[in-house]
Amino acid sequence: MTQTLHPLSRTRLEALLEAISQTVVLVVGDVMLDRYLMGDVERISPEAPVPIVTVVDEHAVPGGAANVAANLAALGASPMLHGVVGDDAAGEALLQALAARAIPTNGVQTQSGRPTTTKTRIVARGQQVVRIDLEVTTALPDRTRELLLEAVLAAMPACGAVVLEDYDKGVMDPALAAAVIAAATAQGIPVVVDPKQRNFFGYAGATVFKPNRRELEQALGTHFAGDDRDLADARTRLGADHLLLTLGAEGMVLVSADAPLRRTPSIAREVFDVSGAGDTVTAWLAAALATGADVADAVWLANLAAGVEVGKQGTATVSADEVMEAWEEEVGDDR
Repeated sequence: MTQTLHPLSRTRLEALLEAISQTVVLVVGDVMLDRYLMGDVERISPEAPVPIVTVVDEHAVPGGAANVAANLAALGASPMLHGVVGDDAAGEALLQALAARAIPTNGVQTQSGRPTTTKTRIVARGQQVVRIDLEVTTALPDRTRELLLEAVLAAMPACGAVVLEDYDKGVMDPALAAAVIAAATAQGIPVVVDPKQRNFFGYAGATVFKPNRRELEQALGTHFAGDDRDLADARTRLGADHLLLTLGAEGMVLVSADAPLRRTPSIAREVFDVSGAGDTVTAWLAAALATGADVADAVWLANLAAGVEVGKQGTATVSADEVMEAWEEEVGDDR
């Protein structure tokens, strides 16, 4: 049997947003810099059949795990970010972008000889023309990984939730994930995992495991038509308390050990750009869980925030005021 998640009442939402503003969330994973070159296309290159983009604006924002931290700061929570940047201009730009958002950077290590993961998007007249990725995806050196884990474990007692944000860029590995999840479990702290392919089965014990449909189907080698039993089996195989499967325009499906399969439809008012939407979901989900909220309420809230984010251009954040405004439009009563 499948159920539909019910919207939060105004009273419940206001109380949850107030509680979120008091939370601390620990974010561990692959930080990156998202660069945007914005311009116009007026002609085709004589050198090759490609457009010539005349750049009129350039900006950079935190990406990956750093975008989760930025979303947490924007929604009113206090993020503690742990990751690795290179000793380069992009790393310095990322640290400056984090500091500008009042996000502490003392948990972000600098690794010489390893470039800061950078995604450069060239956008012309509102349309992305190409994305250029600069990255190294090999595992961290042993000592760097040891220092990272020590810092994470030392910071954990102060937090209400932990996010493991894996973009397959080398920061996360099964041993690190297992150590963090074990420590969080021992302290009663929920763990939200946003996985990628390399370590997909390395997060047993997580509270919420949040892949999208493509990631889940690739990892399990099967196609999901939404069958309750298949999704329940997937959750069991992954070893998570809850499997939250994001389905883009079709919304989300929450699979739990102790409840029927639950769905929430997409509530995007206008889809402009899906970049960073998953990070927004992760941030809002973790922040809500950090307050002690029920996972179903946390999922509904995260889905509402995602609907706001996809209406923005590029990697973006969503504030508590924007979520309240979206609630007014989508629910709009005084329940």
